[in-house]
Amino acid sequence: MSPDPLPLADRLARQIASGGPISVAHYIAEANQHYYATRDPLGAEGDFTTAPEISQMFGELVGLALADIWMRSGRSGQAAYVELGPGRGTLASDALRAMQRAALAPPVHLVETSPALRGRQQALLPTAIHHDTIASLPEQGPLLVVANEFFDALPVRQCIRVGDEWRERVLLPREEPGRFIAVAGYRRIESGLPPIAADAPDGAILESPIAAAEIAYALAQKIARQGGAAIIVDYGYEGPALGDTLQAVKAHRFADPFADPGEVDLTTHVDFTMLGNMARQAGLRVHGPVGQGCFLRQLGIDSRAAQLAAGAPARAQDVQAAARRLTDADAMGTLFKAMAWTHPDWADPAGFDA
Repeated sequence: MSPDPLPLADRLARQIASGGPISVAHYIAEANQHYYATRDPLGAEGDFTTAPEISQMFGELVGLALADIWMRSGRSGQAAYVELGPGRGTLASDALRAMQRAALAPPVHLVETSPALRGRQQALLPTAIHHDTIASLPEQGPLLVVANEFFDALPVRQCIRVGDEWRERVLLPREEPGRFIAVAGYRRIESGLPPIAADAPDGAILESPIAAAEIAYALAQKIARQGGAAIIVDYGYEGPALGDTLQAVKAHRFADPFADPGEVDLTTHVDFTMLGNMARQAGLRVHGPVGQGCFLRQLGIDSRAAQLAAGAPARAQDVQAAARRLTDADAMGTLFKAMAWTHPDWADPAGFDA
């Protein structure tokens, strides 16, 4: 069966015409699936840049942090390196190189659905095993998991306060081709709302990261059964909280999230309280969140930057600029946060001291 030649915006408009308004969650899921399946969005020529692409220091320190936990936990079992949404494979490559210094060379498992990005990852990590979901990850042995800017790309349900009711936010097409408008739907939301919703003003928006919660809990259950640890880095907040955090980026600039679906990167801020709750429910210990800058500094990014700068004086300014971009409060240091999960029998991770 050949793929539908219609642009995604037209297909969504047809869905609405035949079946009624679609939810924001459905829109994000369709848009991001198309977006990631059809391009490599990273780098100067793409739409955005992630921490591993800014500097090798990020991946190296994450890899060393996982290796350190593994060593102090008794070098338990044949650990596997697992990364969710590994981009071009840059973080994994840097992390694995650092792990080798600790005599750790784990098999590599990448959870990735994008054919375009799978190709980039396979070229850099030829022995990696790809998975569509976490369900097919190894069922034996501890897992050393990394999720960098993974949860922010998952669909969220948005609810909006209308009078004394909460309703799901849905989309209708505008007259202009490729553009949509978000409105309050007819469906009333009566359960699953946090206490903060009770006193919310008219027009307030509440996001429910249902997809992220399901994946986080399933992953935490695997770590609880098999042993291991996870490091999660993303931009977000400690919820629950009110507010619309859906945003779009195109060519490193903010764009309209309800225009040109599948051609812009859609993300929402991650609720780290929810991620921690999912891990605790599965029986794991939770560390953080702390700001990315705090996390990297505790892991030794300043020393690593000095070492790299001394080894390549011509690049010293670039190395220091990258370190500042990753750690400064007015760059990625505060908005981006880090959290770790560990099996109850494993050691505490470095990088999370208050």
